[in-house]
Amino acid sequence: MGITDKQEAMVKDSWEVVKQNIPEWSLRFFTLILEIAPMAKNMFSFLKDTGEIPHNNLKLKAHALKVFKMLGSVHVQNDVLDPHFEVQTTLLVVKEALLATVNKAVGEKWSEEMNGAWSEVYDQLAAAIKAEMKLVSA
Repeated sequence: MGITDKQEAMVKDSWEVVKQNIPEWSLRFFTLILEIAPMAKNMFSFLKDTGEIPHNNLKLKAHALKVFKMLGSVHVQNDVLDPHFEVQTTLLVVKEALLATVNKAVGEKWSEEMNGAWSEVYDQLAAAIKAEMKLVSA
């Protein structure tokens, strides 16, 4: 299934809101991932030994900001392999965190239709990242 023009416009418009404060929303995104799935801390060398969700960790802030700008090939270089994107595991956690982050960023503009648009875009992005990771690791 493809993304409709309307869905694309909704995602672009809401992304413009998120871009107004990328540091805040990218950190919120990663914080939500860690709240939903605390074991995800083990995927980050700078968080492995922490016992709590590090809301003010400078390395997490820097990583969060960078992630919003990177390509799937970087995931391979950091050993984030295909199992991390499996539908029943991290894929759902990351999707939930992203949708919650954008929802919070756009506030009252959020709707079921926008949720559907972001869900579709996320699903296609996750598929593209997985495909890129397979190409890079081949």
